[in-house]
Amino acid sequence: MTETTIPRGNALPRIRPWLGIAAAASFVVASVMALFWAPTDAVQGNVYRILYVHVPLAWLAYLAFVVVFLASVGWLWTKNPLFDAIAVSSAEIGVLFTGLFLVAGSIWAKPTWGVWWTWEPRLVTTAIMFVMYVGYLLLRGLSTDFSRRATRAAVFGIIAVIDVPIVHLSVLWANSLHQLPTVLRAGGSPALDSSMLLTLMVSLGAYTLIYAYFMTSRISLERARQERLWTT
Repeated sequence: MTETTIPRGNALPRIRPWLGIAAAASFVVASVMALFWAPTDAVQGNVYRILYVHVPLAWLAYLAFVVVFLASVGWLWTKNPLFDAIAVSSAEIGVLFTGLFLVAGSIWAKPTWGVWWTWEPRLVTTAIMFVMYVGYLLLRGLSTDFSRRATRAAVFGIIAVIDVPIVHLSVLWANSLHQLPTVLRAGGSPALDSSMLLTLMVSLGAYTLIYAYFMTSRISLERARQERLWTT
């Protein structure tokens, strides 16, 4: 091991139950709004309602990998093991949500495009992002030295975040079957009915709370693992 120390004390277990309650309650509200309150789309009908799952999953994939980037910078700057715990926790959760993002997109693609998968820019760049962060997790298993492993992973995490804006902007840079942005549109207001937009915002908030709950649980596990490494 290196001279790196593990600070004692952890407030995460105290806030986790409240996060869990908030996440569960907001998820129920968002689900009811998405299934029953939001109006039916005039073109796609009810199939569009997967939007309220697909878009939040995309947001969480972006958020998780940006957190990996920030935590990786934090580790390289301070060598504080907390940053490495945050990075690996967010990467694991990000891989989960990116996989679900791809699955939800495929389910939506079948009735709208007629295929489960097509080699269009958004899908390809998202699949690349998924593989890159699976590689990030595999890289962490190549060394048993904590500091070396954390440093290698941090460098990879900083480089890999480049794919996040590429995924988001791919529909603007290349011909794509995927629809153009409907909320974050350059020089324009969201192209959604107000009730649809509100439902989407509630869904985004609910899924963000779910991410936060998962993060508090995973970071606590990782910190406990780090402490065991330092005491053996």
